[in-house]
Amino acid sequence: MIKQNKTNFVLFCFYVTNICQNVTFALLFYRFVIKLRKVIFGGIIMLGIKPVMGWNTWNTFGEVIDEKLILESADALVENGYKDAGYEYIIIDDCWSLRERVDGKLVPNPERFPHGMKYVSDYIHSKGLKFGMYSCAGVKTCAGYPSSYGYEFEDAKQFAEWGVDYLKYDFCFFPQSGNKENAYLTMAMALRNCGRDIVFAACNWGVGEPWDWMRSHGAHTYRSTGDIQDNPKSYIDIFKSQIDNIGGNGAGCYNDMDMLTVGMCGEGYVGLGGCTHEEYLQHFAMWAFFGSPLIIGADIRKISDADKAILLNKGLISINQDPECRPAFKIFELEGDRYAFMKLLEGGKFALAIFNVEDEIEYRKNISVTFDDLGIHSNTPRSVKFTDAVTGEELGNFRDGIRIYVDKRGTKVLIGEICED
Repeated sequence: MIKQNKTNFVLFCFYVTNICQNVTFALLFYRFVIKLRKVIFGGIIMLGIKPVMGWNTWNTFGEVIDEKLILESADALVENGYKDAGYEYIIIDDCWSLRERVDGKLVPNPERFPHGMKYVSDYIHSKGLKFGMYSCAGVKTCAGYPSSYGYEFEDAKQFAEWGVDYLKYDFCFFPQSGNKENAYLTMAMALRNCGRDIVFAACNWGVGEPWDWMRSHGAHTYRSTGDIQDNPKSYIDIFKSQIDNIGGNGAGCYNDMDMLTVGMCGEGYVGLGGCTHEEYLQHFAMWAFFGSPLIIGADIRKISDADKAILLNKGLISINQDPECRPAFKIFELEGDRYAFMKLLEGGKFALAIFNVEDEIEYRKNISVTFDDLGIHSNTPRSVKFTDAVTGEELGNFRDGIRIYVDKRGTKVLIGEICED
């Protein structure tokens, strides 16, 4: 259907240019519609407009990956409603290749991927999904496989031939004498000139403050921390470390706070301890509100219904994917364990998030937000109609402020709409 729409669009463009008597106008029009076609049909200028959503092998499976797992996960993403919710990338992480290059090229491990990567890519695309792969800026990958160091343009061409839509680019074994900014720029240039639109997901773990330069150096997302683990301390530490680094988020480049652990329940490669349902909700809400890519790390084939409901929550996903693509910002922080954030949304609406990460003292769980801190002064004849983003419950209209009870490891995310009194 998409291919047919593209064909019809191009035929329409040629038809208009052919009937134009003014050759100069016809040429200008044609150039314009070609650019418009890229916007409509996902060309280069559309890459990274909103945070990426998808699934990655690493958190659960580590090195234990194969063709069967990838194809089954693609099926599960579609059949279980994740694709309809916006999750579209199936990403193979480290350990997919042979231990050495063959004739200078990366070669998929034939025991794990007997039909090759083009076969896997075609299957994923047949499901209406997109295909992601992994490489590294160091002299080898984190698991010791061949990297793209010194082979950037050759590998980018290879990825394009396989139909890759997304490249995670790690940072292990990077030379001490190397220039990290130039290394990521080099791969960005290679991908931008490989003949295919490929999302560039840089992953240098926050080394050298990438929020200051990754956007300008061609990344669409950039990892800002070390690897996440499946326990509350891990996601809370990442959350706290990135509060001051999300202001640069916006269309074209996003701070990637690492893959989600929601639904892992202590199992898998990074399943160290697990989280409660409430903690998984908090973790997901933090990532969604901060504009991080939402990359599922659990076994997509067997996530519980309760955790699946978190990953498919329409309200939180809509905040993450809001068309205005504005970053969130902190309103206040109390004793280092209670936080309030705001994010402006399309249509004059806004989102308000309150997270209680540690506080167990009962009276401090009642958290007040004054509307003056939201840009709505108390003498303004306006009220705010709040809706719970997670449950969809309408909470009514409020003036001057709102007081909310948030338990330890609790989360409250509201959508606000200003109303005239």
